Amino acid sequence: MLPPGWRRNKTGEAAIKYRKFGRLDWQVSVLGFGLACLPRLNDRPGDTDEAAAMDMLRFAIDRGVNYLDLPYLYDQARREKLERFIGQALPKSGRKKIKITASLPADLIKSGRDLERRVNELLQRLDINHLDFFLLGGLNRLNWPGLPVSETLSKAESLVARGLIGGVGFSFHDDFQTLKTIIEAYDSWTLSQFQYSFMDIDHHPGAGGLRYAAAKGLAVVAAEPLKGGRLASRLPGPVARLWSTAPRYSPTGWGLRWVWNHKEVATAVSDMSDMAQLEENILLAEGASADSLSVPEELLINKVRDAYRGSRPLGCTACRGCMPCPLGIDAPQIFELYNDSVMYGDAGIPRSIYREEGHRAESCDGCGHCVRACGFQFPITEWLRKARQTLAAD
Repeated sequence: MLPPGWRRNKTGEAAIKYRKFGRLDWQVSVLGFGLACLPRLNDRPGDTDEAAAMDMLRFAIDRGVNYLDLPYLYDQARREKLERFIGQALPKSGRKKIKITASLPADLIKSGRDLERRVNELLQRLDINHLDFFLLGGLNRLNWPGLPVSETLSKAESLVARGLIGGVGFSFHDDFQTLKTIIEAYDSWTLSQFQYSFMDIDHHPGAGGLRYAAAKGLAVVAAEPLKGGRLASRLPGPVARLWSTAPRYSPTGWGLRWVWNHKEVATAVSDMSDMAQLEENILLAEGASADSLSVPEELLINKVRDAYRGSRPLGCTACRGCMPCPLGIDAPQIFELYNDSVMYGDAGIPRSIYREEGHRAESCDGCGHCVRACGFQFPITEWLRKARQTLAAD
């Protein structure tokens, strides 16, 4: 049954909007399906509720979603189960209309052989003979210099030439200058993926990075347009009051419309965990248009952004003047995670990122190098102790 308010176009197909995918001659649905949060039975790691997940996947594809983002799960058992399930769930007919993107974290790439090994296991588990896009995952200023770039990209080009993958891209979470360095290092990038929401307008790499990547011909994929759902739920009081003045859309609707308002965004990947979320996002994608927000709507979202930022415990601007740390502690990134845990009232995601990125705030010996270098004179060592209490908690 179609959700309330569903409309069909003249051909009887879903009325979801599409955009050009970078320099490719292909139209992508403005809504991409992130597969990281498919329903799980009893919340047991790796135990996927296959019936609910199957319904969601096929509902999305039937309604016109044609971009699937397959995450790299560090838990091997969960990763294998998810990939085999997706292989079974994908419709065999019309497969060419659907594009699948997968990745391998840059920290796991020691040579070109690692790339080829990952592609081969994906092809086997997904039961396909061609992977549409492959990403070098999580590139940043720390891992890019140590990556065997020439060998890795040479291997990627070989896989493209052999028809095993269709295009190569990267996911990214760092500053604008590092993004430029990565884009300029290779002429054949197909896409770039980075976090982009109304809270990410001026960093990592922000609106400037969005425009730069698009101007270079890359398809820009906006990841976490709702910051993992944190912009849609558990809203702080000041934020909830602002949204209540504009009831036409839910916080989800406002967040997605803001991202789609940018013509440089090819698709926004949303990790959806239940059918209600999927139905709402597809309905919103019917009306997705660039440059469609009015001035009052832009001002409202600016006020919401300011309300979130007003709850940050630490005003670190991530200028990185305190870096490098003699002990390798990335204080600006730790503070961003700490601020996020307070702003959005949810320490779960920041804690996971803290662990995955290997931060060790407890290594600080109080040498004071960062404090002396900080132009704002923040007591960095004291804030590291506070951040550790939140982010390193079990």
